[in-house]
Amino acid sequence: MTGIMPDQINQTIGEQEEMYQNIIEYSLETIVIHVDYNILYINESGTDFFRAPKQAIIGGNILSVFQPSSHDMIKKRIQKAMTEGVLSPLIEEKIIRADGTVVETELYCRPVTYGNRKVMQSVFRDISVRKEAEKMLKNREKLASVGQIAAGIVHEVKNPLTAVKGFLQLLKESHSHPYLQTMENELDKALMTLQNLLQVSKPDLQDEPLIPIDFCKELQSLMLLFQDKLYNVEVEMDLRNPGSRILGKKNLYLKAFFNLIKNALEAIHEKGKIKISHYCDNQWVYIKVADTGVGVPEEKLSMLGTPFFSSKSDGTGLGLTQVYTTIHEHGGHISVESRLGEGTTFSIRLPISH
Repeated sequence: MTGIMPDQINQTIGEQEEMYQNIIEYSLETIVIHVDYNILYINESGTDFFRAPKQAIIGGNILSVFQPSSHDMIKKRIQKAMTEGVLSPLIEEKIIRADGTVVETELYCRPVTYGNRKVMQSVFRDISVRKEAEKMLKNREKLASVGQIAAGIVHEVKNPLTAVKGFLQLLKESHSHPYLQTMENELDKALMTLQNLLQVSKPDLQDEPLIPIDFCKELQSLMLLFQDKLYNVEVEMDLRNPGSRILGKKNLYLKAFFNLIKNALEAIHEKGKIKISHYCDNQWVYIKVADTGVGVPEEKLSMLGTPFFSSKSDGTGLGLTQVYTTIHEHGGHISVESRLGEGTTFSIRLPISH
């Protein structure tokens, strides 16, 4: 240390502390300093992450950002880390932001020295985009697996049914009986169901070309097909950003949105309302179809889009399967929210064509 004055040492330490503070303050990850669950500090990224100014966050309780069911577990992790002086393992938790939205995060905490105090530093990382990508991949893999099974079933069942229909037609030519026509009608329904299942499971069988589609125009045209069903239903069309185009197979898309609107109407048993919205943001087109119908139980939402799962007593579920398959095959994303007795909203995001 010869030749280095105390003032120089203090200056060097001060510069290092300032550099460390700047690294923390402008880190891309959310960093929160707290002791006894009381928040002492939050960095700049944290204010964006929690959607609140620093003065509204500092002084608050760190537990308040977690869902109540996680409070006991978070307390135990903090206490263990403080007692043992070790880094707590990385975990995934849902965080409640100041505006009430919930976001998926990774987080860990470790004890550090803040001033002259031993405190806890918690680091949050937003993983909602990653979680959404994992969910989309899982859904695509599920649809692909179901599609392979469905295609096999169709071929195994369709051939004998077609043979039965042929012999039934021959029987009608030599014998007249009203039951024969009923049998043929039911066979036609079964064959049509199998054909729909094949189209859903193998959408690439349709050699329709990709063309630019303006959904503002197409959604208005689709609603004209339902005029006879709108006596007790109010329809609100909020179609912004006309002229924005999606590149895709037009007939597949029209069939998908026809199915969505049809489901929305069928969910309203008496009077109700349907709202269809369209807007663009950051190279994506967003389309929502919302109804005030009977709704779907929360435990069944994850099953929507699966063949032969339907909340309707006479439904096959193939309509929604076609919707999900079409959206995923075009690189889009679909999600659903529903409450029993209040209604259902399907939210779709599609890439804008260039």
